[in-house]
Amino acid sequence: MSEETGRGETPLLYSEGNAAARIALEREVRGWSTTELAARMTKAGVPMNQTAVWRIENGNPRRKITLDEALGFSRVFELPLDELMSPPLEGVDIEGRRIVQEAVEAFYEARDAEDRLHRVVVAASAYIESHPDSSKGIHEQFLRLMGEESDARALTEHVERGSYY
Repeated sequence: MSEETGRGETPLLYSEGNAAARIALEREVRGWSTTELAARMTKAGVPMNQTAVWRIENGNPRRKITLDEALGFSRVFELPLDELMSPPLEGVDIEGRRIVQEAVEAFYEARDAEDRLHRVVVAASAYIESHPDSSKGIHEQFLRLMGEESDARALTEHVERGSYY
């Protein structure tokens, strides 16, 4: 128990120390310098310089983080605010975090690409439905652009079904 407060001191689940550690980790995972992070924060509407980032991560005493800055970091790192305020996960080093970050980005890029492909397949199907004589020409154009008969056939089959999913 602390004599000054009369209460037992327990670490906060979410604290500025956690946020500072996460900011440093997330910056390093992305391969950004403190200058680049400051520029990204400024671009996100929260003016900041390199020195401020360094003092948040390393200062003694550590520079406090304003609510606007916390929200800015959350936006820049594309993390929910409660995640930014949580302690870094144990047992996952920088390289592991980079791999996870890349996997997450690739997952969302692939999902967005699949959604786009589905929309175009539906549009192509609707086009063929309204222009029945175009079916063979559409397949031939797929083949010309794709170069592989198996790929062109697969895309044609999706169009014929009217859905990528």
